[in-house]
Amino acid sequence: MLLALPVGILIGLSLGALGGGGSILTVPALVYLLGVSPHSATTASLIIVGITSLVGVAVHLRAGRVRVRSGIVFGVLGAGGAFLGSRLSASIRPDVLLAAFSVLLAGAAVTMLRRRPSAAPSAEVPDGTRPAVPAQPPGRSGVGVAVRHSPSLAPPRPQHGSRVSPARVAAAATIVGLVTGFFGVGGGFVVVPALVLALGFDMPAAVGTSLLVIAINSGSALLSRLGTHAHIEPGLLLAFTAAAIAGAVAGSRIASKVRPERLVGAFAVLMIAVALYTAARSVPALV
Repeated sequence: MLLALPVGILIGLSLGALGGGGSILTVPALVYLLGVSPHSATTASLIIVGITSLVGVAVHLRAGRVRVRSGIVFGVLGAGGAFLGSRLSASIRPDVLLAAFSVLLAGAAVTMLRRRPSAAPSAEVPDGTRPAVPAQPPGRSGVGVAVRHSPSLAPPRPQHGSRVSPARVAAAATIVGLVTGFFGVGGGFVVVPALVLALGFDMPAAVGTSLLVIAINSGSALLSRLGTHAHIEPGLLLAFTAAAIAGAVAGSRIASKVRPERLVGAFAVLMIAVALYTAARSVPALV
């Protein structure tokens, strides 16, 4: 029971800071650290991730980092895939499920590293304004006028000019839903890149909106598992969820202070380690 607290906090931190990633650690943590069966772990994961994501949405929404309408549309489109993925998962052997999960972990880690933002030096100073620049060259008096530009007056970032293909959005949402339902994960590591590439979101908006999509997909997948006889200890579930919520609130604050590339790099390394451990425990049983 005590292990549920630090693990839950770690998962919540990742969800709050990255908009995903932490949810895919929930299943191996429940199975290997807390002794939950694989199928029950995937069901519990949907509950933990869904509730934690809703709390994260509230925090990011106050900061203006959630596009509610786009998130709801993307989540609803993926609900069908989540339902189908959950049904498929119930018919798979536990060892096969965990072996496939280890491959998913490794693939997600590589994807996160490849999409990691570059650590280019920022042109801003700690108070959020740009450094003073001369407004005009020094005149005869030899005195230049320096001004500080407010972020609100800075030129807007370039947006993607290409139109968003509805088929592309539907396909991306369905794939995210399948991953959510089959593995019992939120799919945030797929949602964030999908929102950036398919809908042209910037990273802060993608992180915040992805939590809304995760909550919708988790709820859909959980509904399809009703009556599957998954056993979940209420005390363990409550402790894990409470710790994850606390981590999500802290993670949303960290996201605004720590460089994203550092968070993504550290978590990708952790994901690879968990993937190797999961594979080492599940693959030998298949041979």
